[in-house]
Amino acid sequence: MSVVHRLTAGWLVDHLSFINQCGYEICDSFAYPGGVTLDTSVTSTEDCHATSTFAATSSSRDGPIPGPGDVIETESRTAKTRYVFREEFFDVSKPHIAAAPEEQLWQGCPEVSLTEIKASSNREEHREGTKSGIRDSKHKRKCVFNRGELDALEYHSKVRNLIWEGTLHLVQEGLKSGFLHRNTAELSCRKNVVPGHIGCGLAELCEMAKQFPAVNESDHQAVHVLDDETSIPEQDLLSCVTENSSNSAKIVVLMGQKYLVPPKSSFLLSDISCLQPLLSYKKKYDVIVIDPPWENKSVKRSNRYSHLSSWQIKQIPVPALAAPNCLVVTWVTNRQKHLRFVKDELYPYWSVKTLAEWHWVKITRAGEFVLPLDSLHKKPYEVLVLGRVQGDVKETLRKSEDVLPIPEHKLIVSIPCSLHSHKPPLTGVLADFIKPDVECLELFARNLQPGWTSWGNEVLKFQHIDYFTLLQNE
Repeated sequence: MSVVHRLTAGWLVDHLSFINQCGYEICDSFAYPGGVTLDTSVTSTEDCHATSTFAATSSSRDGPIPGPGDVIETESRTAKTRYVFREEFFDVSKPHIAAAPEEQLWQGCPEVSLTEIKASSNREEHREGTKSGIRDSKHKRKCVFNRGELDALEYHSKVRNLIWEGTLHLVQEGLKSGFLHRNTAELSCRKNVVPGHIGCGLAELCEMAKQFPAVNESDHQAVHVLDDETSIPEQDLLSCVTENSSNSAKIVVLMGQKYLVPPKSSFLLSDISCLQPLLSYKKKYDVIVIDPPWENKSVKRSNRYSHLSSWQIKQIPVPALAAPNCLVVTWVTNRQKHLRFVKDELYPYWSVKTLAEWHWVKITRAGEFVLPLDSLHKKPYEVLVLGRVQGDVKETLRKSEDVLPIPEHKLIVSIPCSLHSHKPPLTGVLADFIKPDVECLELFARNLQPGWTSWGNEVLKFQHIDYFTLLQNE
C-alpha cells in the first residue's frame, strides 16, 4: 500500500512502495530453433487494485505467484526476473539543512509570530552563509523583505501550525510502526548518487518533432497499442497516444533507450503545441493532476528547465478533457503569485471551483523536515490546489454520490525522491473522494502510473530502465 498511515491530519505515504507494487517482472522466452527470442511483457506480481481504487490489477495465474528472481521452467523455457525502482533515490537520511535544536519537530509546536519567523529566517540565512565561508558584507543578505517574500511569510504564518502538528502526529505513527527510524541518520552510510543525464533528451525530441512532415489525421491512427515489439518509430510515438491495455507491463525502445511502461497505462510524448492527439483520444477524465513548469528565478538562471507563462498555462484545454464534476489538482510552488493565479484566474477561466489547499510535506527517514520549517530560502512543503469543474447541477449531484467531500486541508507526508520533480503518488490519497474505476490524467508528467493517462514532453523520463534495478536470479 502506498498509504502507510491515515489520520485526520492526512496521510503518511510510501512513494517507493507505490512504484514497486505496480510490479515490473520481465519474462525471457527461449524458443528453438533460431536462438533467443525476447518476450517483452512485464507481468505484475502485486495486486495493485488493492492499493487504490483505480490502479491496475495483475493477471491471474494457476498456482503460487513466483517471487522476485524465481526461475520458472516451462515447455518454452521461460525465465522471469523483476525490475524494482532504485532504493537509493529515497535514501534521504539527513535534512538538507539542519534546523536549530529549538526548531526540531520533536520539540512540539511553539506559537510563532510573523516577526519571529522573519528573525528565524535571518538566523538560518546567517548559518548558511557562515557554512559557505561567505563573510564579505556585500554577499550577506540584507534584512529587507520584498513584496513576494512578505506575502510568502504571511501565508506561512497561517499554515505553519497545521503543518507542524499534522506532520508530528503522522511521524509519530510512522515511528511506532517502524516505517520511520529516529536513528536512521546515524546508521546510514550509503552515498546518495544520482545519475546524470539518463535517456535520449525527451524534451529535445519533442522539439525536433515539429520538423516532421505533417500527419493527415484522417489517415493516421489515434492510438498506438503496444504489442510484443519493443521498438516504436519516433513519429508514431510523438503523433498519437501510446497505450498498454494489457495486464502486464511492456518495454519500449526509443532512440536506443529502454523505458518501462506499466500495465493499463497510456501516454502522449509531446510538448504543449502538440496536444491534438490527446484530444483525439476522445476520453473524458474524472481526475486531472497538473504539475506546470512554473516560471522562477532559478529556472531563468540555469536554462535547464523550460517554463510556461501564465497565458500559456491557461490555454491548456482542461475543459475539453474534463468529465462533469472532474476533480482538478494543481501543484503550486511556494510563490504566492502562482497560488493567487491558480485560484483567482486559472480555475475560474476553466470553470473550476477552488475547494481546498493541501500540502505535501517532505521528511527524512528519521521523520525530520528535510529543511527547517521556517526557512526563508525554501520550505519543506509544496502546495496542492484542489477544485472541481462546475457544470450541470444534476450531473454534479449524481457524480458526487458515494464520495466524500474534499476537506479544506490535508497533509501528504512522505520521504521525497531525490530526482527532481518526482512527485508522490496521489492515487491512494484521492481514493475516498472519487468513484472507483474512473479515468485519470496527469499533465506535465515525468512518469507513468497504472490506470492513468500521462502527457508531457518528458513523460517517460523516470521510466528509463536505468532508474530501476534488475533483481538477479537466485
